[in-house]
Amino acid sequence: MNKFRFAIKALAVATFVFAFASLSQAQATRTWVSGVGDDVNPCSRTAPCKTFAGAISKTAAGGEIDCLDPGGFGTVTITKSLTIDGTKGSGFGSILASGTTGINVNDSASGSPNTINVYLKNLSINGATTGLQGINITSARQVWIEDCQIFGFRTGNGNAIRDTRTVAVTNPPMGLYVYDTKMVNNLGSAVFISASNGTSYKGFFNRVSVYGNSSHGIDVTNGNVQITNSDISGNLGNAVRINSGAQINIIGTSLNSNGTGVNNVNGLCNLADVTIMNNSTGLANTGTTVSFGNNNVRDNTTGNALPASVGQQ
Repeated sequence: MNKFRFAIKALAVATFVFAFASLSQAQATRTWVSGVGDDVNPCSRTAPCKTFAGAISKTAAGGEIDCLDPGGFGTVTITKSLTIDGTKGSGFGSILASGTTGINVNDSASGSPNTINVYLKNLSINGATTGLQGINITSARQVWIEDCQIFGFRTGNGNAIRDTRTVAVTNPPMGLYVYDTKMVNNLGSAVFISASNGTSYKGFFNRVSVYGNSSHGIDVTNGNVQITNSDISGNLGNAVRINSGAQINIIGTSLNSNGTGVNNVNGLCNLADVTIMNNSTGLANTGTTVSFGNNNVRDNTTGNALPASVGQQ
């Protein structure tokens, strides 16, 4: 009887160890998806998964999901540090988010919220007119968005990027970094940022194109945001809207043919080498706006005058 009990205990221990080892092996640092993959696969290069959602459970924190070939890989919620890259190899990662949100970034349910770092690269995120938000960020430390196209979100909030993080995070600060990305034909503000005052929020937009949205281009409440080398044009609302608690630096950027080029409602705006032309209103300013004297503002229906310029050094 004792030998029998010992054998049962040994079997139980072996089963637990095997299961733990299998679970550990399932968490690969790099996983793969393919248009002809299957989510029952281990998401390896030779046996890829079908969707981002299927791959994420098999990818270790800090790891990377890559696309083997072109395909639609589905919506996904990200709760841990992760990279999703749509063009490793010869692929192009597409997300069709009809009636929903393309990518949710939210680590609020983890033991340490607002600590994950997420990198999203080379993705096409299509709302197909009924999508709610392209990328919705509610809890994370830093989010990087590079070489993406986000379009067709015309239901609900209708934002290409919506960032509502409200917890103070420093060293490094809470941040949103958007490079070489296009945001077009969305219902709401293409970029909607609403941080809490005192969060030390930082946002950076470089070489972004924001066209043909039915509301504002970039709309910020609280936080410090820099827009450089970009084109925000042809939007029905404000190209850039600056609300209470926001400081916006706009450098080397075109804001043309919008409802309003810059609408500084109650924030701080610094303008350097900015072109503001052919808007219904060039500058609407009830906040504090500083011009560095090298801006081009003309041919707007109204609002062609900038505040007196400050000297350049």
